[in-house]
Amino acid sequence: MASLTFLTPPRIICEPGALSQLGILAAELGGSKALIVTDPGLVSLGYGDEALAALNHAGIEGQIFDKVEADPPYRVVTEATEAAKEFDANIIIGLGGGSSIDTAKVVALAAKSDQTLDQMVGTDQATGTRLPLMAVPTTAGTGSEVTFVSVLTSDEGYKRAIYTPRILPDIAVLDPELTLDMPPHVTAAPALDAMVHAIEAYTSRTRKNPISDALAVKALDMLCRNFKTVLSDGRNLEARSDMLLASTLAGMAFINASVGAVHALSYPLGSRFHVPHGHSNALVMGAVFRFNLSAAEKEYAELARVVLSEQSFSDNSAAAEAFVSFLENLLADSGLETRMSSLGVKDEDIPSMAREVTQQITRLIATNPKDMDFDDVCTLYRSVL
Repeated sequence: MASLTFLTPPRIICEPGALSQLGILAAELGGSKALIVTDPGLVSLGYGDEALAALNHAGIEGQIFDKVEADPPYRVVTEATEAAKEFDANIIIGLGGGSSIDTAKVVALAAKSDQTLDQMVGTDQATGTRLPLMAVPTTAGTGSEVTFVSVLTSDEGYKRAIYTPRILPDIAVLDPELTLDMPPHVTAAPALDAMVHAIEAYTSRTRKNPISDALAVKALDMLCRNFKTVLSDGRNLEARSDMLLASTLAGMAFINASVGAVHALSYPLGSRFHVPHGHSNALVMGAVFRFNLSAAEKEYAELARVVLSEQSFSDNSAAAEAFVSFLENLLADSGLETRMSSLGVKDEDIPSMAREVTQQITRLIATNPKDMDFDDVCTLYRSVL
């Protein structure tokens, strides 16, 4: 077996009510002044106050920064970093979806660094140490709580990724009770995102490995078994727990194996048209997976035999086709918009989006099972326009 290095947070806690342990856990990391990085919606749900109460109960002073936006722009990250410095925070807590946790990860680093955000962009470009960091996801999808990447939006409107083990959280706190009040569309999009994470990790051309494979298969099985349940019965705590843990497992898989072209094509939809990340992945996944069939038939067939275990297939071709059709049907049943045109994308936007994919997000094309060029990307976008 080829050598590999597998990175993951040193501690993951998964149990209903785990948010109440926030203060104790922060104290264990040496924290006494905690900045909670979150968004206005979660504050309105009362989760910010719950987090503050847990901190205060352990004698830790807390402050909330609640200005996080989807596809976090540089200006929000900079503002949050300044808030951390002014508060003299000695621990950062990301509470929310991927945008809040991605912001928190960079704040923990930037608060102790002289680097600009642009200087941190790329693989292992960040230097120095960071503040202790905790991540508390409130959606089952991004896996950001267990990854060492943060995806931001530059001042020019492009997605920029910071890859460094320095931003891997110290503790991931998975409390499924925080996901119970998520409406169906907020449940569906992250869940489909997590499925894409598992599938693209399992089919990664360059970094696929036995550990990520095992995590990806388990994650996808749990996600598919519970998807319809959490859409129809959002208060089902057992199903919500399984989805949240599965999202984390998929995150552990993809950060060590990489994602592929689904993510590459989704990025311009997020940065230019503000389509939530999970939804943008869901929009293009069927088209990309069909494009990949000739190169990933064996892997798709293997996954089909896990998530469609009640079916029998004559060969790998039939199994792989059934697998892609199954995923397309999940999107159709999710209640999410299934066409880019419904979200403001026009045909004249496609060439510039395709150029961004093929010129600036080449790292994800390189890991995709099958090469694609500018014309391929245009064709794929038009198939879901």
